[in-house]
Amino acid sequence: TSAMIAGMLSAAGYRTGVFSSPHLERIEERFAVDGQPSSAAELVTLVDRLRPVVAAMDAEAAAEDDPQGGPTYFEATTAMALLHFVECEVDAAVLEVGLGGRLDSTNVCLPMVSVITSISLDHTQQLGSTLAAIAGEKAGIIKPGVPMVCGVTDDEPHEVIARLALEHGCRLIQAGRDFRHRYHAGLVDFEYAVAGQEHCLENAQLAMRGAHQAANAAVALATIAELRQQGWCVSIDAMRHGLAQATLPGRVEFLPGQPNVVLDTAHNSASAEALVNTLEEFPRTGRRTLILSVSHDKDVRAIVRELASHFDRVVATQYQENPRAVPVGDLAELVRAECGGKTGMRVEVCPTPREAWETVCGGAESSELVCIAGSFYLAAELRPLVLARQNAAAI
Repeated sequence: TSAMIAGMLSAAGYRTGVFSSPHLERIEERFAVDGQPSSAAELVTLVDRLRPVVAAMDAEAAAEDDPQGGPTYFEATTAMALLHFVECEVDAAVLEVGLGGRLDSTNVCLPMVSVITSISLDHTQQLGSTLAAIAGEKAGIIKPGVPMVCGVTDDEPHEVIARLALEHGCRLIQAGRDFRHRYHAGLVDFEYAVAGQEHCLENAQLAMRGAHQAANAAVALATIAELRQQGWCVSIDAMRHGLAQATLPGRVEFLPGQPNVVLDTAHNSASAEALVNTLEEFPRTGRRTLILSVSHDKDVRAIVRELASHFDRVVATQYQENPRAVPVGDLAELVRAECGGKTGMRVEVCPTPREAWETVCGGAESSELVCIAGSFYLAAELRPLVLARQNAAAI
């Protein structure tokens, strides 16, 4: 949603920064201006600018025996992003909340508009075990009098957001009431029904596939509609162009080659469900293989249940760059337990993502589709290997 909002603003001629997280391959991805991540040199400069401030805050926290310590990694990157956007003289900054909202470091800003896209069960240890509790944390970004665009339609979390918006005197621009959308084959139709601002957009091309991305696009378009009401000049052509160009690596990213690959960062049951629904848009011309690794602090069983049964072959692996991965043997055992009744399904074990990729490529069938999913960490480790193979084949 952040990428789509920024894409439309950039297409309209506004210099636009996006702070996003997590990054997939390089930390510079978190600090993008008009779609371009910061350079390595800019990153070094930002770190050097911030280093003495962080050191002073660390020392202050130590002197006061503050158990929380100085700035966190995410707080430091938030400061770097804001500094980068000031120095790049952006016209607009789109800040993606890192976790929750109420206590997130991005929440220091006073925005032109606040946006909540959707709510599902994730990060429950930090945010709460119910949709209502999570909604309360996310609704912490609501500011007095600042318009609020809401894509949440489930009753339980929506009631929390609507109540807090009312308490803060915010206009609530609500999916299903003030704006609607329809998705069909990579295109979205959008209708905005706020009195005095009514407009429609038909057959807008989306660069990112899936009904879930169409829902994100509708929220992004409603946000742009609100900014237009505030005086921002964004034409219909800019909206179309921005949506058609807005991409992010690892979001149902199709990487054609032998084999064809779909790379996705799905790491909870809702995103896993969105992924398998989107895969139905790809013609089934051959075997489908899943390379899977999941973090142990996620609802692993729910992710496996959503994903694994849709594939003919599952290769369980364990990403290497972070210790949170479920041990590969345990993951394979869980796949077998959840999908043991599927006729002809193969479950294989490869200790590392590199070995999993080499194994899959070594025995790839004609027209096979390989899906990589389960974690940002897995996508980050495998994307360079996939691109290297596809690029070598193209030479």
